[in-house]
Amino acid sequence: MKRSARFPVSATLLRRLAFANIVANAVIVVTGGAVRLTASGLGCPTWPRCTDESYVATDEMGVHGAIEFGNRLLTFVLVLIAGATLLAALAHRPRRRGVVPLALGVVVGIIAQAVIGGITVRTQLHPSIVGIHFVVSMLLLLVAYALWRRTGEPDGPKTPLVPPALQALTWSTVVVSAAVIVAGVAVTGSGPHAGDADAIRNGLDPQAISQIHADLVFLLVGLTVGLWLALHAAGAPASAVRAARTLFLVELAQGVIGFVQYFTNLPVLLVGAHMLGSCLVWLATLSVLWSIRERRPLDTAPRAAAPIASAEQPVPA
Repeated sequence: MKRSARFPVSATLLRRLAFANIVANAVIVVTGGAVRLTASGLGCPTWPRCTDESYVATDEMGVHGAIEFGNRLLTFVLVLIAGATLLAALAHRPRRRGVVPLALGVVVGIIAQAVIGGITVRTQLHPSIVGIHFVVSMLLLLVAYALWRRTGEPDGPKTPLVPPALQALTWSTVVVSAAVIVAGVAVTGSGPHAGDADAIRNGLDPQAISQIHADLVFLLVGLTVGLWLALHAAGAPASAVRAARTLFLVELAQGVIGFVQYFTNLPVLLVGAHMLGSCLVWLATLSVLWSIRERRPLDTAPRAAAPIASAEQPVPA
């Protein structure tokens, strides 16, 4: 008897594991923010050990050591979830096209993040490395989201559901959303929450870089509203219209948190909420991107591409 027959993996289990990767990678962004916001970034002053003599935090290291070490332990939880998802993807029959590479990508990304985290500690929380750490987290969310969506799709070819102009507008929204994240990283690197009292800052003027970040946010909201209205006017699928509306609402909530935290001198709870909001805005953006195309089952896929499929705009994986 084949191993896959003895240990069957249902499509439902595979999809739930894929979704767990999204949740876990969003959670560790928030807990990583808690490490920085409680000035515990060097609670474990070296890596991969917590101290030169111990792999775990000691009583003498106090609460900062416990917080930093606790965040490191969460990495093992992410590895377990990602590893279980990869094994499920390998065992699932019939083997889903593209699922295994995406599941492997999540595993590799988590390991890479652990290494970047170690470099962050060894460089005394250099803001550039901290920023890279956050950006890679967003890329991991992208791969995890792609994996989750892929587990719920048939294996046929991708077919655009909207005209080329709306594809271009959607991709423009995605690009600006990514730019907002990068600008937010720069704002963080110039601000007071460095993760340790002695950590350096990036030297940028906080007010100037915050204004650039705000300008990009206004652009993103404008593009999102335009996309929402355009999708509705063009008769796009209801799922695409809902995705654009949801993105707009998430952006509004994130914008309110951002402005309040700025004018109240960055209280840690609001900054933490803003980091969670960044994950939600990014995931909502990806939802819009995936909503403008579909995959058809292999046995019903058309032999000739529909006219809209000839558009030069790319569609997500």
